[in-house]
Amino acid sequence: MKKTVLVTGSARGIGYKIAEVLGLCGYKVIMCATKETLPEEAVKSLKELNCDYEYIQCDITNKEQVDNLYKYIADNYGALDALVNNAGVAPTVRMDILETTEESFDRVIGINLKGTYFMCQRFANMMVKAKKNSENYAPRIVNISSCSAYTSSTMRGEYCISKAGISMVTQLFADRLAEYDIPVFEVRPGIIKSDMTAGVLKKYEEMIENGLTPTKRMGETEDVAKCVKALLSGDFDFSTGQVINADGGFHMRRL
Repeated sequence: MKKTVLVTGSARGIGYKIAEVLGLCGYKVIMCATKETLPEEAVKSLKELNCDYEYIQCDITNKEQVDNLYKYIADNYGALDALVNNAGVAPTVRMDILETTEESFDRVIGINLKGTYFMCQRFANMMVKAKKNSENYAPRIVNISSCSAYTSSTMRGEYCISKAGISMVTQLFADRLAEYDIPVFEVRPGIIKSDMTAGVLKKYEEMIENGLTPTKRMGETEDVAKCVKALLSGDFDFSTGQVINADGGFHMRRL
């Protein structure tokens, strides 16, 4: 029987590529995002690759929609083999932290941090319940954060805070779920070519050329997806709570 993975925020960008790569690995992929339907190009690509997938519209900040998603998965699959919390947003408008609005702060924190926290909680309980009924069941959780979890960016402070929070969410759930042998991991993308960075692409390319990262290129969404694939393989289960940096070496302090 195929393993089932839920990937949030998977209509585009990093989330879509994670879904695609896991689909190619043989997972039944449940994709969700706020869009009513998947973009046509995504549907076409998934079909051409023969990926087994379903798309369900779900806003992870909407409790009713999350309840419906949970029930659908429980009724049709029993439990998830893996949860990948990727859903996240940047501020609609980048603003200095001396001027940032409460509305922007609440939106970013609500989706990125609160949404991830309660997705972990909800589906961790599903996994714990299923784990008690099957010795061969080995679920895993991966949270996608960012190098912004530890890097100051004063024009989008709420984003940095949300990603720093996801790091602690990962540690907390890794600690709590270790009792049940359910590993939880964090992947920290660096500067990745995606919709989120499209508006500042040239700026980042120049910074990388001038030495921002040891690896002289921007990351691709597939670089992140491969890290997720590795963590879900089972080879890292004894390393619960571990952080994988998909950032071309950005995390290294250099003189």
